[in-house]
Amino acid sequence: MTVLVTGAAGFIGYHVAGALLAQGEAVVGLDNFNAYYDVGLKEARAARLREHAGFTEVRMDLTETDRVLAVMAEHRPRLVVHLAAQAGVRYSLENPRAYVDSNLLGFFTILEAARLHRPEHVVFASTSSVYGANTVQPFSPHHGADHPMTLYAATKRANEAMAHSYAHLYGVPMTGLRFFTVYGPWGRPDMALFKFTRAMLAGEPITVFNNGQMARDFTYIDDIVTGILGVAAHPPAPRPETAGSTEVPQPLDPACSPVAPFAVHNIGNGQPVPLMDYIAELEAALGVEAIKEMLPMQPGDVPGTWADVSDLSDAIGYAPSTPVAVGVRRFVEWYLSFYGDPRAAG
Repeated sequence: MTVLVTGAAGFIGYHVAGALLAQGEAVVGLDNFNAYYDVGLKEARAARLREHAGFTEVRMDLTETDRVLAVMAEHRPRLVVHLAAQAGVRYSLENPRAYVDSNLLGFFTILEAARLHRPEHVVFASTSSVYGANTVQPFSPHHGADHPMTLYAATKRANEAMAHSYAHLYGVPMTGLRFFTVYGPWGRPDMALFKFTRAMLAGEPITVFNNGQMARDFTYIDDIVTGILGVAAHPPAPRPETAGSTEVPQPLDPACSPVAPFAVHNIGNGQPVPLMDYIAELEAALGVEAIKEMLPMQPGDVPGTWADVSDLSDAIGYAPSTPVAVGVRRFVEWYLSFYGDPRAAG
């Protein structure tokens, strides 16, 4: 099977592409290698993927519609795993246009490619940020997600609606996955674990928002990859049209469609961890006590996230199994191996 993975030089995309290659699949990895964070890290990920004979690297931006369609026509992937996006909640306050270009125009290109070339399944990245102003936890895909609090979240919620319309109109199965704080080796430098590690090794303070009164559904990358591959193998089934039905109307379920081969799932750990406990695990793994600079809540941020993953568990047997202590330690081991330990030079 040929699989198109967009964002293949990104954190999650790199791990998904690697897992598919390890299974013997042919992977076409598309990435624009933008400079949102260290391009050298993206190049290092891509270099490891190029070691596999089944990997084809394509460097382009998703807004280059004709070029993307040409790649789809050439390789005819049976599966599309769309992970390319402009990420980052706080960055969306500084550079909103990047989110319109990548997350809206870029996603439109993927949908058009699916319409024309008919893959068996399109799995795409959404985010827990779509829950926005929701206060009922755990967050469930059966709850509404209509009050995003950042442009980033709004673009991802729009992706879900766009995908549903294409699944309905053209019958291409599509599944959205709402990721909850993903961490692990080869992670993103703009994420808290990466920033904290770098600062603590340099003897610099770490910024702790909302005075530490935060909790996140931290999810280790291996559990995420297992979930993505499981979902990919189970496309949502076509659904009969309901127009003209004599049944008593029921409220529509946001998690699945009554008219399209479409579904949306949470993919997280299902166990929120207080931010201060997360920091404590990092302190233990590094053998360094963090200098903490306590700050108020950032605009657009939320105090806590907690994923209800029962639907995904029922659908594919999803069962995340990596404790935070283990995942943080593995990240630290990778970080020190990749970047070196500045303490050793002293």
